Amino acid sequence: MRIALAQLNPTIGALEQNLKKVKEYYQAGLEREADLVVFTELALPGYPPRDLLNYKGFLDKERSLITEELMPLTAKTGVPILIGANHRQGNRLYNAALLLENGAIKSTQLKTLLPYFDVFDETRYYTACQDRKIEMLGDIPTAVTVCEDIWNDMEYFSDPLYDIDPLEGLFAQGARLLINLSASPYHYGKHTLREDMLPYLAKKYNTAVIYLNQVGANDELVFDGSSLVYNNRGELLYRAPIDKEELFIVETEDLFKPASKIVSPDRDDIETIKQILEIGTRDYLSKTGFSKAVLGLSGGIDSAVVAALAAEALGPEKVLGILMPSPYSSRHSIEDALELAENLGISYRTIRIDEPFDTFINLLNKGEGPIMDLAEENLQARLRGLILMQVSNREGYLALVTGNKSELAVGYSTLYGDMAGGLAILADVRKMMVYDLAHHINDLHGKKVIPERVITKAPSAELRPDQKDEDSLPPYSLLDPILELYLEKNCSPSEIVAEGYDEETVKQVVRMVDVSEYKRRQAAAGLRITSNAFGVGRRMPMARGFEYF
Repeated sequence: MRIALAQLNPTIGALEQNLKKVKEYYQAGLEREADLVVFTELALPGYPPRDLLNYKGFLDKERSLITEELMPLTAKTGVPILIGANHRQGNRLYNAALLLENGAIKSTQLKTLLPYFDVFDETRYYTACQDRKIEMLGDIPTAVTVCEDIWNDMEYFSDPLYDIDPLEGLFAQGARLLINLSASPYHYGKHTLREDMLPYLAKKYNTAVIYLNQVGANDELVFDGSSLVYNNRGELLYRAPIDKEELFIVETEDLFKPASKIVSPDRDDIETIKQILEIGTRDYLSKTGFSKAVLGLSGGIDSAVVAALAAEALGPEKVLGILMPSPYSSRHSIEDALELAENLGISYRTIRIDEPFDTFINLLNKGEGPIMDLAEENLQARLRGLILMQVSNREGYLALVTGNKSELAVGYSTLYGDMAGGLAILADVRKMMVYDLAHHINDLHGKKVIPERVITKAPSAELRPDQKDEDSLPPYSLLDPILELYLEKNCSPSEIVAEGYDEETVKQVVRMVDVSEYKRRQAAAGLRITSNAFGVGRRMPMARGFEYF
């Protein structure tokens, strides 16, 4: 049996646009003489559709496209389609895999395990399947599953999240092939986990495994493709790209014999992070109707890395950097920002904020001159945000926020100032990883695209004379591991202290994180690269009484 697998990049809610892709890839499968063409989870609505699922008209439109557009194709060609789709039974909605054959829905496989943690909220919309059955694809008894249904092996996972493992029952019925339709978003370490867990299943059940994943980004989530094919010995036969759509072919006879060539394990490293951030940037702009981006160039490490990522993702001709020096901006920062822009080949402008800053100081301080307090520091940031948003509104640029996760975590940022914009590329990247990205970008170019002084100088917001980040924060080399324990591993302060960190420093960091929740609630969308990012996956109350100290 010859199976064509389509790793596609859908846009959420763009039903007809996504249908066009499905039909194009189906035709490509036919041209490659496929006996079956397979698509990912929720291929037409895109994943995750969230509250679009509350609209009957949306679900009706999806079903009509399946029945009026896709099913007739299978009648005409005789080649079936396996596709992820919404499926209603009475007043219940299911996340399903539909097998379309000879102009009809031959069978329906419903999703059993509905993720309800972090960025997932499927129990809000879907009913869990209670009855699982194998599917005959050609002469192969097959376990057709949807995403999460393969992620609860009671032996592989030391603490399974769910009470049942759908695969146990399917393989007890005699399944020999496992096909999983996924829309699995990336987080750091996901590649390594997949490429350990999937061959484990192959060897445990003596089954071949086809894992078909969505690619591209939708809002904060980046789907990393990397679809995988294993034979029944757990040998990796094929891995699809991380960053593009692809149709690839699997011959089922190859799935049940030793591999002639085994694909090497995937990388999950700083290059992967760079690629994920670029995919997320490119897709967020294109799917929200933007084609170009603007950002503030401060001469600091964060804006330098964001500019480099944006230039790579969009093309340097579509990136505009704006230098906005204040009375406290150092000469070397201006020089570094200009050098960066020249190195990247992006356009740039210089708009000084001295005059509007002085005007506001005279207005607000009644002519008595600067007070040099936090409000005046924030005023400078807000003037810069105002300029960026003016350029965005007038000239059609998306404003990129340059702040990183470390700053966002502890509130070292200004509402309506440096937080202003449409997309925060580094919102889930801690400060020390920003430096790793800078070094990696320079290594890839074989030269100092990001000037060396940007990397080596002490971080500073430059909102008052001789200011350094460490005047207000612990060193990032200390702050970042504490944030990782508190935010990503959900450790309590006492547990963090037990790891060897100073108690007073831990108290300071935790307090800053907790009191800054209101800022993050108003922050721009940020691309997710960790298993516990700010944004839709974090649901902390802003007004609360619980404190650790």
